[in-house]
Amino acid sequence: MSTPTPALSASRSRGTWARLAALSALAAFITLDLGAAEARPKLTREYDLKAAFLFNFAQFVEWPPEAFPEASSPFIMCILGEDPFGKSLDEIVAREAIGNRKIVVRRHRDVQEISTCHILYVSASETPRLNQILASLDGRHILSVGETDLFTTQNGIIQFLIVENRLRLRINVEAARMAKLSISSQLLRQAQIVRAK
Repeated sequence: MSTPTPALSASRSRGTWARLAALSALAAFITLDLGAAEARPKLTREYDLKAAFLFNFAQFVEWPPEAFPEASSPFIMCILGEDPFGKSLDEIVAREAIGNRKIVVRRHRDVQEISTCHILYVSASETPRLNQILASLDGRHILSVGETDLFTTQNGIIQFLIVENRLRLRINVEAARMAKLSISSQLLRQAQIVRAK
């Protein structure tokens, strides 16, 4: 089975190179030891890596056309709750695009504020409301990403976790399917696949 091409690529050739570069970056990040950089605080290092992952996820996920209201609509990355990234995410996506779509980062305190969003990072601060938040995403084409325990078993799509001081991924493929998102087999091979309860 062939790997799906990015829906938003400006061209097939450009999209292929972008995906290969992103895959190399993801593979490197996954094997990086978070304790290796002594010059920087561990927490900052961890969230710099997670911000890079959020950007790179867009290279390995295909959204349906209806996820974008207009041909010129931007690609929107949202953070719900307390923002652990500081300036990292904004700096990573500055001057970047997904295909021909400008990337916009938005921050929200309540899931009800979210209208259009393509990648939603659910902060650990939202753990008490996680079931309600994920239920409110039903039927929407949003890649939900979090790091709290059981995130993927509660129908979140991608979970960050630290195993032996290394950043790893869990992916709930059924939750992705329900959101009509197609995740590349290249990304799936880098992750632990889990099933919802």
